[in-house]
Amino acid sequence: MKWAKCPMCKGFGSERIYYGSQVNQRTCRLCSKFKVRGKIPSNLVVKLNQLSRKENLGEFHLYLKSEGGKGCGGKVRTCWALAQGAEGLVTAGSRSSPQVNIVAQIAKILKIPCHVHTPQGQLSPEVIMAKEAGAEVIQHKAGYNTVIIARARDDAKKMGWTNIPFGMECNEAVEATSNQVENIPNTIKRIVMPIGSGMSLAGVLHGLIKFDKKIPVLGITVGADPIKRLEKYCPKNWENMVKIVKSTLPYHKEAEEIHLGGLLLDPIYEAKCLPYLEKDDLFWVVGIRASAS
Repeated sequence: MKWAKCPMCKGFGSERIYYGSQVNQRTCRLCSKFKVRGKIPSNLVVKLNQLSRKENLGEFHLYLKSEGGKGCGGKVRTCWALAQGAEGLVTAGSRSSPQVNIVAQIAKILKIPCHVHTPQGQLSPEVIMAKEAGAEVIQHKAGYNTVIIARARDDAKKMGWTNIPFGMECNEAVEATSNQVENIPNTIKRIVMPIGSGMSLAGVLHGLIKFDKKIPVLGITVGADPIKRLEKYCPKNWENMVKIVKSTLPYHKEAEEIHLGGLLLDPIYEAKCLPYLEKDDLFWVVGIRASAS
């Protein structure tokens, strides 16, 4: 046995954890707040052999890349980094997004207040969990995301708190995700991943350039059009690196098939990629909402 940094957050939560040979490793105090989501190592690439699919494609090999292994991986890692030293946290998110709950849970761990801004309507499981964690939920008339983003930004300025950007839209998120690309084998045929805000995709594309990997990417959009955000944060000529396909399912409609082998997928995000997976693809597992795990 040996001691090492947490395999999920790389030591943000604690420098010392037991890192044994078991796949479902113990993690630091931050990561332990989020549920284990199947026996898949954190920040590793694993190969599933003879994976059965309901689409009658037979049995084939598939690679899985776990960005976090618990909770919502990249979003948790980025929020934790941005929240250090904050007197309070403010964020905006859709009612189905994991963002509001992530920020609320981290505020609870840090023992600081939190405001979350969402569209009006019945509270979703994610928003309910945020409220139960102690966050004040502030709802606004449903409309464009720009409205709740602006309200959150103004609220943070007024309170003197730290604004956690909508969709984790910041360079820190891109840099953190780009480093996850390093251990992907150069022999991978294609990377397939869901696109929500687009920040994970931006990080992957930067990582492919950083580590000189010539691997095409297929991105499945599951929500609002992310093109403006991609144009801002992706590397130059990013359009030549990725093919973007819009999911046939509306954002709030959950996918019926939500399992890949023994791994539970988020029905709003990851599971919508299943119809597009092909033999020897690498499926980038971005993370599952706490309410769906």
